[in-house]
Amino acid sequence: MTADRDQTTPPRDAERNETRTERLDRNWASLLQELRVVQTGGQILTGLMLTVPFQEGFEELTSRQQYIFVISLVCAVLSTITLISPVALHRLLFRRHAIDRLVHRAHRLTLIGITFLGMALTGVLAVIFDIVFGGWAALAAAVIAVVVFVCMWVVLPFNERRRLGDD
Repeated sequence: MTADRDQTTPPRDAERNETRTERLDRNWASLLQELRVVQTGGQILTGLMLTVPFQEGFEELTSRQQYIFVISLVCAVLSTITLISPVALHRLLFRRHAIDRLVHRAHRLTLIGITFLGMALTGVLAVIFDIVFGGWAALAAAVIAVVVFVCMWVVLPFNERRRLGDD
């Protein structure tokens, strides 16, 4: 490389032959694709849960079932808010040359949103199992759900990451 090239052309990633900004743009696009999947599921769950208290029979739930349901509803709403937040962040940072901050923050918000979604799903599962089979089945279902979520959403990705040698 010549001195002129260093000043006019940004450094390129040798593996993908892309600049840092191109890599960040690619990461942002990839994150948006992932968000489309998880946002849809989270929004459908939240929408359905918002209608349940107004359905006939909701008052027949035990206070414990209602409590777990409301906590799950709050987690679903927090998941929806958190998973939509990267869009608001993008709008407010638009044309500010802050793609690096945007990708980093959106990544964190997505992880938080997925965690809330897992909590909401676990709670809904617990309420359903409690209604159908009783308390011990609800507890077992919730524990199994948490174990499966942790294995699929944390352990498996980190094992793959470790195998690839990434930090």
